[in-house]
Amino acid sequence: MICPLHGPILKENLEYYINKYDIWSSYKPEEDGVFIAFASIHGNTANAARKMKEILERKGAKKVVISDLSREDMHECVEDAFRYDKIILASSSYNMGVFTPMEQFLYHLLNKNYQNRKIGIIENGTWAPSAGKTMKEIISKMKNITICEKIVTIKSVLKEENINEMKVLSDELLK
Repeated sequence: MICPLHGPILKENLEYYINKYDIWSSYKPEEDGVFIAFASIHGNTANAARKMKEILERKGAKKVVISDLSREDMHECVEDAFRYDKIILASSSYNMGVFTPMEQFLYHLLNKNYQNRKIGIIENGTWAPSAGKTMKEIISKMKNITICEKIVTIKSVLKEENINEMKVLSDELLK
């Protein structure tokens, strides 16, 4: 039944809806898993994000979901950020900051009071990597966020040393 002023009137399966409300109103994650959100200019950060997904899956992460913030629906990405208890943010540096799709994503999360999560950061920049610093500044305004100590810095393209750093980051994120 639909109430013209308030929308649907729930009469069945109330426990399910009350449980969902409890999760959402307390900003708890719905699932144990890792959401990887990346913003890549030339494809090198995208390659790093895909490699990180592979590493996390090999390390036994229950579920790993990856999204390209430049090409996918931003609202779906925000939904996934709230769904999982851990997130990897991977972005190119841009104009001494962070690439615009990542910046917009982080401000969406900030405006929706994103909290109670663990975050890992991967930045990419050829001359002066700045994405990590900018992402941390935005994240620092969020409540009860744990940022992994290990920040992976890629200089243009993924190198073997970066893969080893990503393994360290994955260990920290999953513990």
